Amino acid sequence: MEFPGTITIPPETLMDVIRGYCRSLDEHGFEEIVLVPTHGGNFAPVKTVAPDVGREIDATVIPLANLDEHMRLLNDGLSEAGIDYEQDVIHAGAAETAVVLAINENLVRMENIESGTEGPISTSRLLSEGFKSITENGVLGDPTKATAEAGETIIQKVVNTYADHIETERRSV
Repeated sequence: MEFPGTITIPPETLMDVIRGYCRSLDEHGFEEIVLVPTHGGNFAPVKTVAPDVGREIDATVIPLANLDEHMRLLNDGLSEAGIDYEQDVIHAGAAETAVVLAINENLVRMENIESGTEGPISTSRLLSEGFKSITENGVLGDPTKATAEAGETIIQKVVNTYADHIETERRSV
C-alpha cells in the first residue's frame, strides 16, 4: 500500500459484497436497491456488478455510479458555496474535506492539513501507476479551501441530484 493506514480490497471482492447485500435485501422484500459509491475506485465495480445482480433478483437495482458526474457535483457544490476552486481529480482536497467538516468537524485535524498536487491530473497514470506517481502525500488539491458550510452545500447538491435520478428510474420502470 502506498500510504500508511490505507486499506483496500480487490474489485472482485467489492462486487461479491454488493451481490450478497443485494440478494439479502431482495430476500427481505426490498423493491428497489440504490447503489451509491463515493470513492473513485468503487465506481467501476458498482457499475459492472449492478446489471448482473439486477437480473438475478426481483428488486430493481439502481446504480448511481457516474464518477465524472460525482466529481462535477462536488465541484459545483464548492462553487455554489462561494468557493472559487475546482479540482480535476478529487482526493482529500477541498471538496471531500468540506464534506467531512460538515458531517463532523472533529474528524478533520485542521492543524495537519496540507495541500497536494494541483492542476490537471492524468487519470490513466493515476490508475496504472498509483497515487504516489501523482502526489507525495495522497492529497489532490487544496483542503485548506474547505469549510463546513461548503460541505453542507455539496451534500445537499449530491442528495438532490441523486434523489432526482432515483425518481426518474422509478417512473421509468
